[in-house]
Amino acid sequence: MSKRRDLETQLRSLTEIKEIMNAMKNLSLMEAHRLTHFLDTQQRVVASIEAAAADFLSFYTRLVPGDEESRNFYIVLGSERGFCGDFNESLLQALERHVAADGDAKVIAVGNKLAAKLAGDSRFAAFVDGASVVEEVDPVLVKLMQTLTDVSGPSAVKLPLRLTVFHHDALEESVKISALRPFHKQANVSRFSHAPLLYLEPQPFLMGLAEQYLFAVLHALLYSSLMAENQRRIQHMDAAVQRLERTSGDLLQKRNILRQEEITEEIEVIMLSVEALK
Repeated sequence: MSKRRDLETQLRSLTEIKEIMNAMKNLSLMEAHRLTHFLDTQQRVVASIEAAAADFLSFYTRLVPGDEESRNFYIVLGSERGFCGDFNESLLQALERHVAADGDAKVIAVGNKLAAKLAGDSRFAAFVDGASVVEEVDPVLVKLMQTLTDVSGPSAVKLPLRLTVFHHDALEESVKISALRPFHKQANVSRFSHAPLLYLEPQPFLMGLAEQYLFAVLHALLYSSLMAENQRRIQHMDAAVQRLERTSGDLLQKRNILRQEEITEEIEVIMLSVEALK
């Protein structure tokens, strides 16, 4: 009897855990669905800025500094919450492979779970809390831009700043490495016969355009990373629920066997009692 009751207690606990995991999965499904709209919109913004920059630079290529003038910084977009498998571990593996030869690497980690794994790393320059839901992306981005300014000094978010972002993409399984060098020197073919009319001088205009681009593309990457995180969480929850269901099935079978044994014993006791009364 005591064994069966223990099994029933375990079954109730597993049922409660499964309900919690299903709720977490459903929340992630809803968040991923909402992020689809935000990500599509932000990607269109990035494409518009890139088109404007291409038109501008086809006439003002000389204003773009070379890579030798740039300063390297690495941003790793991890998760703020757990239950998303090897989301953070795979980012750190990619980071290690990429910056192993860069002794002066400065890393900015986004996400509480990721930052915990980077504690004690001398390359770790700053930490920014990550986003758990889409509404938190904007405050995270503002804090990230401010952190870049603090870490890199007065040249932050200007052209000499060269960023490499390690992140998960919503459409890819592996870690993606995005080098944010939007206005590096390249051959630009002009689509127009005359240079654009500007209200600013070309150099300040390019500085402002670079800052707007950096803000927009980081916005898109944060949305993409958060969507990938929710997709990983959905997969993780699905696998966990399936394991719980298998475990619950095994315990249920054991409980039924124990109950059958108890019924058999009860029948035997009744039969013995009947025999004793004869």
